[in-house]
Order: sequence, then structure tokens, then C-alpha cells
Amino acid sequence: MTHLQFADSLSRLGTESAFTVLARAQSLAAQGRDIINLGIGQPDFRTPDHIVEAGIKALRDGHHGYTPANGLPALRHAVATDLHRRHGVEVDPENVVIVPGGKPSMFFAMLMFGQPGREILYPDPGFPIYESAIRYSGATPVPIPLEERTGFAFEADRVLERITDRTSLIVLNSPANPTGGVTPRAEISRLVKGLAAFPRVAVLSDEIYSSMLYGGREHVSLLQYPDIRDRLIVLDGWSKTYAMTGWRIGYAVWPDAALDHVTRLCINDHSCVNAAAQHAALAALTGPKDTVAAMVAEFDRRRAHIVRELNALPGFRCPDPGGAFYAFPNIEGTGMRAAEAQDLFLEKAGVATIAGTAFGARGEGYLRLSYASSTETLTEAIARIRAVL
Repeated sequence: MTHLQFADSLSRLGTESAFTVLARAQSLAAQGRDIINLGIGQPDFRTPDHIVEAGIKALRDGHHGYTPANGLPALRHAVATDLHRRHGVEVDPENVVIVPGGKPSMFFAMLMFGQPGREILYPDPGFPIYESAIRYSGATPVPIPLEERTGFAFEADRVLERITDRTSLIVLNSPANPTGGVTPRAEISRLVKGLAAFPRVAVLSDEIYSSMLYGGREHVSLLQYPDIRDRLIVLDGWSKTYAMTGWRIGYAVWPDAALDHVTRLCINDHSCVNAAAQHAALAALTGPKDTVAAMVAEFDRRRAHIVRELNALPGFRCPDPGGAFYAFPNIEGTGMRAAEAQDLFLEKAGVATIAGTAFGARGEGYLRLSYASSTETLTEAIARIRAVL
């Protein structure tokens, strides 16, 4: 009998429960069940036609080979131009690194700054890959508690008080997954000011939902703070904004000191990003933005609808999400724990949701529902949940 010798570090890798629930939902659907999936964080829109055509044209024009490990120069320039347009900041294209999606930038940052004896701060509730990658690196994950009373915005003082002489990296996310929380400028400015006392601590700002804000809220990019640019990594990409999840393309802006390291990680990991996908991404940044505005406007309408519907359910209390496309209702009034509610709604109502505990211990008592589905689908999903309750 074969006894393979796997590395102990694999036991420290977690997973993303949205994909686990997706698999369960698909299995039930294959059995003939009518399943509404509000679990996966994926726009239900098609990638805009001009972006698709650019990818097709790239293939037809023979763009079939390797590209530079850090991405096509034209695409990196376009990213810098887009960041100036959206955030009013100057970014050197040489500091932009194109990667296959958002997760590689997270993983590379954890590998770069995490090792046994170090601590990395991350949001809780937060995207589960943060904690998973921190543990894999050997570092100790230190949760930054996010609370409903602040709209799930992080509080600068609660971040700063958790920094020790072992802290090497802080992970921030606004607008946030799973909560939809948006941190206001005053809190971000207070954090940056406080970080002056900790010059050896790097910051990873996950801004993948930066184009999805509602109710007059503004996105405050950490790129707008020159004092921390020499230790700041900003993650963004195309998946959410341009409905390009399956294209697997994203980017990060890295500080000068990290560029050689991240480029070598890219070469060792994936060589370079799919060439045709990069040409499609270039078309997204340089082409018309009307489809993006239309998608965000539709998400805003759905947001208002699902929040109203969830607040009408017995035992539910749903705060107003300021960004992204997730509702994060408090379900403590139902008397159910998060995992229990997740399983009940999938098995009995045919509605896939994600238990808040999939995003950290502080997610107990909450569910995440994606409103990246039509209003009619959301209405039917809530009706099914109401019937079960």
C-alpha cells in the first residue's frame, strides 16, 4: 500500500466555503432540485461585448505566446492611467504586476511577510483566504474585529492596538467581503497617521470592490496616502467590476522594495498571465464604461430590494451594505446558528447562502447572501426562506 508523504504545511490550508456550498448546490440541482444560488460572489452579467471581442481578436492575431512575467507593458500603463482617473494618484507602471486573479497577490504577500514567529492582522469577518494563506505561511493570524454597529467598517484604534513587535503585515478590505462594509476616510486617515509609529509593518489593501459603492459613499484608496506608499500593496482587478471572474486576471501595485520578490514569485508560480486575457483587460480599461455604470446601478437597486426583504423576515436584521454585492444579515433572532441556517435554507428551501462563520469566528449569527442575481430571483429566494421560517 502506498503511503505518500505530504507536507505538514498543507494541513494549515483552509478553503473558501462559497465553492463548497456551490458544489452542494450543483449536486442537488443534478438530482432535479430547483436551487437558487445566492452563495457565490459572481456577477450574473456577461462580460461586455467589446471586452470579449478584444480577447477573441488577440487570439486571431496570434497573441499565443509568453508575455513578461509582470504583464504586458501596455496593460500596466493602462492600469496606472485608470488608477489616476479613479483615485487621482500617480502610479509608476513598473510597480504594477498583472496576475491571474486576485488571490495570487494575497498569497504572494503572505509568503513574502509571513513566517513562524511573525503575526499578520486580517479582518474578521473577512475573506477566508486571508486567514488560510497566513496560516500556510507559518505566521500567526491576528483577527481585526469588525462589528455591525460600525457598518462593519474597521476602526483604526482597534487595528493599531493589535500591532506588536512581531507584526509584519496588516490586511485591509474596503468595500468588504462578506459584509459590504465601507470604511470612511476619517478612519483610514487615523490609521495611516498611527502607522507612522510602526514603520516596519506593511499593508495589503484589498480594493477589488472599489468601483461598487452605494448611497453616496466614496472609496478611499490607500494609494492616496504618500506616507505609506513605500510599504503598501494595493490589490484590484477586473473580476467584479467588469464581470470577468472566469477570465482570471487581476493586478496589484507593489512598493519598490517588493518588486524583485513578487516578480520572482510570478516566474516560479505561473510564468505569466494568459496573453488573450490581458488584451481583453486592456480593452476593459481603455474602452467605454457605460456597461460598468449600468451594472453598478442595477446592483444598487437589488441591494435596496434585498435589504428591505431581509428585514421583513422573522428573526432577521440586515444592515445597509455600503459596497460590493453582499448582504450580511444578523439572524440571531431566529434562534439558529449560522451553519444550521445555511444547511436548512439549502436543503429545505433550495436557497444557497453562506454561513457567516465561513468568514471567521465573528461571523457567527450572520449569513452572507450575494445579490448578484436578478430582482425576480432574489424575491423568490426570500419567499422560500420565509416559508421555511
